[in-house]
Amino acid sequence: MYGVELILDLHDCNPETFTRESIDNFFIYLCDLIDMERCDRHFWDYEGQEEEYEKAPDHLKGGSAIQFISTSNITIHLLDVLKKVFINVFSCKDFDVNVVKEFSVLWFKGKIVNCQVVKRM
Repeated sequence: MYGVELILDLHDCNPETFTRESIDNFFIYLCDLIDMERCDRHFWDYEGQEEEYEKAPDHLKGGSAIQFISTSNITIHLLDVLKKVFINVFSCKDFDVNVVKEFSVLWFKGKIVNCQVVKRM
């Protein structure tokens, strides 16, 4: 087996947790919990583009972030108005998917509506 990918969809989340600072802390704590070494992190959102945000449809209002880790990456997509969070954790180093699930639910104060674990060969 090459690696594991966790695909996690959360609904009814608290949008107050969707800030850059909160997401940055989410990555820090999650990587510590699952023993992953953080590398580069990048954000894409509407910061400084309020007019574009207002014009965007609800399913695009939000942001995305990627935390590269030494064994692959963690990506997150946030939908402000819809109160949804989509998380993917992919690593060729094994990790406890239950820890990621429990931590994510607590952090974003949401509920899991979809969870899949894919073993990459």
